[in-house]
Amino acid sequence: MRVLKLWRLYAWMDLTWILQDPITAVTYFISDLFVNLTLVVGALLLAERFDGIGSWSRDQVVFMLGYAILVRGIVDGIFGFNIAFISRRIGRGQLDHVLIQPQSFWLALLVDGFTPFSGLTATLPGLVLMVLAGQRLSIEVSPGWLGLFGANVLGSLGVILAFSFLWGSLAFWSPRGAEEISSSAMRMIDQLKPFPLDGVAPLLLGGLLTVVPAGFVAWYPVRALLGIAAPLPTGLVTPAAALGFLALTILVYRKGMRHYGYTGSQRYHSMGHRR
Repeated sequence: MRVLKLWRLYAWMDLTWILQDPITAVTYFISDLFVNLTLVVGALLLAERFDGIGSWSRDQVVFMLGYAILVRGIVDGIFGFNIAFISRRIGRGQLDHVLIQPQSFWLALLVDGFTPFSGLTATLPGLVLMVLAGQRLSIEVSPGWLGLFGANVLGSLGVILAFSFLWGSLAFWSPRGAEEISSSAMRMIDQLKPFPLDGVAPLLLGGLLTVVPAGFVAWYPVRALLGIAAPLPTGLVTPAAALGFLALTILVYRKGMRHYGYTGSQRYHSMGHRR
């Protein structure tokens, strides 16, 4: 498949970038590791201090935080270089760079930000936390559980990307004003995802599963994976929600692309310099 060939090429470029300057690479890994850990350290310290959060035990919270870190690491490793923060590319006029490539637009978005080695700084800590917590929780890992885990990770990824692209589409109509709106949307998700939402008021919980769907990033899928809720149908809700968000996002994004086809980029002069 062409996707696999391009992923291999981009992975090789990512690896050569790391190996050409190991000192810079180590500095990058350490700093990025701290950045990712700070996103969940608040919930981790609360769980350690009070031996859990609400009805969740400390180990259950640690597993959820590991899942959240893993999902964000996969986003950074597959959709780097401002693919996940799509409003930057639209607002800065860089979308033209994608459109002139000799491949489909959606294929370019899928492979253009593939940096698997750079993304290890988040995926590895997430996996370590999940394995350590899973051992203490005595999780029975079966083929069915692994299938449910894979489906929910993909679902969480879909929700995050759909939310970022949905808000990022505003940059088609307001390039300057909405240039950083995807980063703000992702920041909201990062700030809300580390906490169990059991006991939250129904109205607020509904908002955290729809308006700002942070609950689908870790809390809801982990409930099924840990057996806090029935694996079926609970384990299928996050993938289904991802499909719904993606369908809405594609609809809005296509409208934005049609508008872009008439107006083009307003951020570059004819010589190519950014306004």
